[in-house]
Amino acid sequence: MKESDLHGNAPDKSEAALLLIDVINDLEFVGGEQLLPHALRMARAIARLKARAKNYGVPVVYANDNFGRWRSDFSRLLRHCIEDGVRGEGVAKLLLPTDDDYFVLKPKHSGFFSTTLDILLRYLGTKTLIITGIATDICVLFTANDAYMRDFKLLVPSDCVAAEDNKTSTNALTYMRRVMKADTRRSSQIDFAQLLER
Repeated sequence: MKESDLHGNAPDKSEAALLLIDVINDLEFVGGEQLLPHALRMARAIARLKARAKNYGVPVVYANDNFGRWRSDFSRLLRHCIEDGVRGEGVAKLLLPTDDDYFVLKPKHSGFFSTTLDILLRYLGTKTLIITGIATDICVLFTANDAYMRDFKLLVPSDCVAAEDNKTSTNALTYMRRVMKADTRRSSQIDFAQLLER
């Protein structure tokens, strides 16, 4: 007999879901300094988008790297990013998860590869995925590709993704628009009422 949800652990139902990729991130890596100003602009836009999504009952899913440590302690990673004086502190503070958000640990670039994301989205009844996060040309791109192959309708708002430079981000968005039919309009242009119409 099919369960209506993941034993009460995924109670939401929504045609759309908002995915935040690698936003809880210390940015302490080569290129992180160049990424930071773009990531801060991105984080402010995502925070506004997330607030709007929540008003419409759209579930929010954080898909985060384990940064090679193979530990799934998201709260420890969050504490590290907001308490240890790391480069990514400002981004993490703008995008703090709330108790009703979902979290998926991803071991590689795609939010789908060897994770529970596919199962979670199926139980949520999601058909449209709004993909945001870091980095446009790597983890966002790989996740969008895998979502496209699973027949999700894709929105990748151009102001809600970041890479080390604008050209790299623009090229990746162009590719996603051309190959994956992704809608890359700015987040302020996303109409949740229209998106959730059945």
